Amino acid sequence: MRAPRQLVVIGDSGVVGWGDREGGGWCERLRRHWMELPDAPLIYGLGVRGDGLEAVSARWEREWACRGELRRKQPEAILLAVGLNDTARVGRPDGRQPLDAEAFRFGFEQLLRAIQPRASVFVLGLTPVDEQAMPFADCLWYGNGDVAVHEAQIEEACLEVDVPFLALHAAMQADPDWLQWMEPDGIHLNGCGHVWIDQRVRGWDALQRWAGLETRTQLTPW
Repeated sequence: MRAPRQLVVIGDSGVVGWGDREGGGWCERLRRHWMELPDAPLIYGLGVRGDGLEAVSARWEREWACRGELRRKQPEAILLAVGLNDTARVGRPDGRQPLDAEAFRFGFEQLLRAIQPRASVFVLGLTPVDEQAMPFADCLWYGNGDVAVHEAQIEEACLEVDVPFLALHAAMQADPDWLQWMEPDGIHLNGCGHVWIDQRVRGWDALQRWAGLETRTQLTPW
């Protein structure tokens, strides 16, 4: 019997599924969906609340390396979903960011280049925030202008190293109901928001082709 392929999903609280009390988040929803499909890859959701690019860069290799189910066999692919926490401004709306756009762009490309020789890489974009709910935790200001800039840096890094990228920010904001998908804290999604991402990821051609599911997976209404 052939061992199933494995997908490691590394990121922040969005990967954890924070806010989705019904389904455990988009990553968990996708994991359950793939469990129902013959020969679909296994998913390891490895999110840590509050993680930014530097934290993920520091932990991805040991997280990935210890997930192989067979000796000397590591997971074949990694899906990165990180960057929103790097957009926050500390202390005031025009405060310092953990990583400004230039440093973020450089660090993201370095991370992609480090992963590429070891596994296939897929990258998810960033979700919008409710600016009226700021500050988060009484000290962090998230803004959609900053989120858009950082997502653009992610996309540029992916283009530079030829990695599949799925944009989220503008697409989610284009839906008139998107603010109803936010938790009261203004940065986390509720169950409806996670369902929206789950549907986008299920329909992502690059990921479906890697998983060998492009001819079998149908989008379902929700």
